[in-house]
Amino acid sequence: MVTVEDVRALALTLPRSYEAIVRDRIKFRVGRIVYIAFTPDETVMGFAYPKAERAALVASNPAKILMPPTVDLRYNWVDCRLSALDPDEMREFVIEAWRMVVPKFLHDHPSTAG
Repeated sequence: MVTVEDVRALALTLPRSYEAIVRDRIKFRVGRIVYIAFTPDETVMGFAYPKAERAALVASNPAKILMPPTVDLRYNWVDCRLSALDPDEMREFVIEAWRMVVPKFLHDHPSTAG
């Protein structure tokens, strides 16, 4: 099982990434753009993900991956249950979400390798 601490340990190594608390929710941002956010109870992690690919990801594992709340459907966003994630999946989701919001020249930063 993945924890918020696991996500934090990775997210804070990514260039320009920082943590913010907004309305009692932990969020990770690059500039003003949020790319990771947790529910207040820290059981669900939302992350930046292309809208066009979201339905396929949810369909691939609906017990783990969830559509975002209706109010967030307009965003490039998807949710997942932390208790169902393994560390490799978490790493992939976090790094790909970060890549969606940083300048392309940072994509090959050493902290995102392997």
